Amino acid sequence: MTVITRFAPSPTGQLHVGNLRAAIHNWMWARKHGGRFLLRLDDTDTERSKEEYAEGIRTDLAWLGLTPDAEVRQSDRFALYETRFTELRAAGRVYPCYESAQELDLKRKVQLGRGLPPVYDRAALALTAEASAAYEAEGRTPHWRFRLDHDTPIAWDDLVRGAQHFDPKLLSDPVIRRADGSWLYMLPSVIDDVDMAITHVVRGEDHVTNTATQIQMFAALGASPPAFAHEALLVGSEGKLSKRLGSLGVSAFREQGLEAMALIALLARIGTSDPVVPVVDPASLIATFDFAHFGRAPARFDEGELALLNQKIVHLLDYEAVKNRLRSGMSAAAWAALRPNLHIVADITDWWKIVTGPISAPIPDAEDADYLAAAAATLAALPFDADVWQALTQQLKEQTGRKGKALFLPLRRALTGLDHGPDMPALLPLIGRDEALKRLSAI
Repeated sequence: MTVITRFAPSPTGQLHVGNLRAAIHNWMWARKHGGRFLLRLDDTDTERSKEEYAEGIRTDLAWLGLTPDAEVRQSDRFALYETRFTELRAAGRVYPCYESAQELDLKRKVQLGRGLPPVYDRAALALTAEASAAYEAEGRTPHWRFRLDHDTPIAWDDLVRGAQHFDPKLLSDPVIRRADGSWLYMLPSVIDDVDMAITHVVRGEDHVTNTATQIQMFAALGASPPAFAHEALLVGSEGKLSKRLGSLGVSAFREQGLEAMALIALLARIGTSDPVVPVVDPASLIATFDFAHFGRAPARFDEGELALLNQKIVHLLDYEAVKNRLRSGMSAAAWAALRPNLHIVADITDWWKIVTGPISAPIPDAEDADYLAAAAATLAALPFDADVWQALTQQLKEQTGRKGKALFLPLRRALTGLDHGPDMPALLPLIGRDEALKRLSAI
């Protein structure tokens, strides 16, 4: 069996943290098994679906390296949905309903008031041809529901949640088509999963009830359902999914300068028993990805953890991975020297100014001024090689008796204008002899 997964966003907005996690997990599962990962744009909502959002989804997936093996759009597949709908209607598995939204809302309120679950009462199944014609004469057009088989219990073994059981009598027959003829999510999704031979559906636990009804749709279409994995939803560090986090688009992380691998590494592991670790290649994450490692508790997404993870990943990146993102003149040696001080790669621009200058160094006191003059004289006589910092500080230690902070800090301040920063043994050769002598002598 070839594993085939799909990521099925609606192009009605930008990708956010929650659906990004689903995309990553679908992609990882397919790649782990040498299968196929499909992008399906669920754009049946023709009014809200926009090409700019579809293009944004493609851009986000490309940035993350989640390259789909194929892309399809539901708006290109309406003829197939119509054919399957006609078949289900002939088999008595879909039926027209004429209640208005207000009437349905009133029914739900009455049921809740009686302490009953707000399940559709199937009143439309009892309509005579005359009653239906009367509604039509009033100008009503029907919406359509899928008729659940109340005599067939619903069960499946979820890859995350384990054994699942639903009594179809406690579920409403789901609306699959609106009165204006437009499709809702439920039936087209099943038709597509069958047609595309989807083997695994990976999504959030908010779809569990949908899955229960869709399993009967698979059966009604004469198809076996795929395997399902319903993951616990994400929460923020404050304990719930904030509106900001829930709407935080992938583009926002990209604009912050975060590495794509930071998002992948975090979202691949949170909610599992596996530790979140910094990696520069997803191969190890893919190899160990297993739905059996996921727990039922909500997965906590912490932007602070993401930032720290990103920093660690930046510190692991080699020069070849970033050279096209660096300014002209930045060598492998410069990257190695400055990388330990970066939170994001873009921070290197500010640190590079320490090398190229000009800098603004604090005015030293008289004692340190004399010390820096001695340092300039000593440096001028030394070979300016990779060991120049060690040689300089060793000679100054012997000449002045200084050690520790008194030995090193005045030199760092004069050469960089800062009290902290990149290691001086790597930084001084980048600054160069002439510029270093100029800074040490600028008293």
